Amino acid sequence: MLFIQYPKCTTCQKAKKFLDENKIKYTDRNIVTDNPTKEDLENFIKIGNLDIKKLFNTSGMKYRELGLKDKLKTMSDDEKLELLATDGMLVKRPLLVGDDFVLTGFKQELWADKLKL
Repeated sequence: MLFIQYPKCTTCQKAKKFLDENKIKYTDRNIVTDNPTKEDLENFIKIGNLDIKKLFNTSGMKYRELGLKDKLKTMSDDEKLELLATDGMLVKRPLLVGDDFVLTGFKQELWADKLKL
């Protein structure tokens, strides 16, 4: 499994603690130093059957600074993916990527259910 997170994010820290306490093996990836590529994001959408909007960190400062709430309405999916690939701080975190699922954000009950804990 791939765990994509921002180390300073308290929600990411909670998710990591949850994975560690439940002895879940994962590869840890810093979303800032190793931002998901456009290809990664396309793959996540396919695996997780996600709406592209689910990948945006809508509560982030960068999202607000760029005025994306309004701009996204007129952008194509390709443009949205290109934008997400430019800056990890635009991407919803944490992300947990399995062989057949992608979880965005950390909701302990949902993660426990998906990981069959």
